[in-house]
Amino acid sequence: MPFQRRYLESHIAEDLDQRMVFVGGPRQVGKTTLARLVGEDFKATTYLNWDNRAHRRALLDGHWPPETDFLIFDEIHKYPRWKGLVKGLWDTRPSDQRIMVTGSSRLDIFRRGGDSLLGRYRYYRLHPFSLCELNGPSETPIPFPTERPNLIFDQAGDHLDTLLTFGGFPEPCIAARQRTLKRWQKERFERVFREDIRETETVRALAQVELLGSLVPGRVGSPLSISNLVEDVEASPKTVKSWIELLARNYYLFRVPPYHRRLERALKKESKYYLWDWSEVEEKGPRFENMVAAHLLKFCHYYEDSHGIDVALYYLRDLEKREVDFLVVWEGQPWFLVECKAGAPKGLGHLRYFADKLGIEQRYCVTASDQHDYLDRTTDVRVVPAGKFLMALV
Repeated sequence: MPFQRRYLESHIAEDLDQRMVFVGGPRQVGKTTLARLVGEDFKATTYLNWDNRAHRRALLDGHWPPETDFLIFDEIHKYPRWKGLVKGLWDTRPSDQRIMVTGSSRLDIFRRGGDSLLGRYRYYRLHPFSLCELNGPSETPIPFPTERPNLIFDQAGDHLDTLLTFGGFPEPCIAARQRTLKRWQKERFERVFREDIRETETVRALAQVELLGSLVPGRVGSPLSISNLVEDVEASPKTVKSWIELLARNYYLFRVPPYHRRLERALKKESKYYLWDWSEVEEKGPRFENMVAAHLLKFCHYYEDSHGIDVALYYLRDLEKREVDFLVVWEGQPWFLVECKAGAPKGLGHLRYFADKLGIEQRYCVTASDQHDYLDRTTDVRVVPAGKFLMALV
């Protein structure tokens, strides 16, 4: 598999002319590589990593080559007063100097409260490789849409089996070897739980948080029962919820909440959770669903981060146990529905039921097999192979 350019490069390069750019995302997803790729267009790039003692001293003292026109600060969020430091550097920089900040957690947490950096930055979330990226990112970014677009299915992309088996993180995906994958998974788990979480959070029961993290892959695809987890990890419901949020902040898992607007008897509380690295999910069906969920989340984040459009991911379920895997909502309005099928596309009635209730024309059944590609006339559901569907995203 050839070296891959990344899908956010052109947007970041454009935004750097006006503001700082912050890039968050999971550990080892390629943030540093992305920053260096962007830096190729500058004359003098300086890279400083907070984890490097010499770099840390240079960063605090403001010592770097005077000709530097592009500064990259990596993992600086580990410094408690990083916002004030970056603000001061930005406000006193030479007019031709650009600044990019990358980190594996917490870069967006300050957005919830007062923000001393307001108006000085753009924030992006970098995702693992998707099928569209593996088949070559478009040289022209998706233009700003004036209305909700229809998904267009063209040729199926290559490397779907590789992506499903090895996940989308660059190292195991490009290597496509089980030995590399297993070693990488072990290293990443230890770094996330024993370095990132320990360095950025006050957690006394780290072993219990690790246990919680090890339980999630086996529960992908179903609403996550807090009461069951309470028994498994021997902690209070409040504590378990806080640990789940902790894992989300550190990009180990992500949440898909239930959608209940305009739906009677819809579930409102229990969310579903998926992993950023779907290769950890052992069963093929849930792993396939997780892969599709990750592609859809990347699609939503792309529109939000690059265009400022609120695109969100939900699932649907009611008290009669009718369920659809995913609903994508555009600026508060239901856009399209997705049901995942690792096997034959049977039982599409729930898709039709919720689509009719919400007035949704775009309804898709995404299959792992490339043998099913048609419009189901009884339900108006487009049955489409994952190789085609995922290529219509980002």
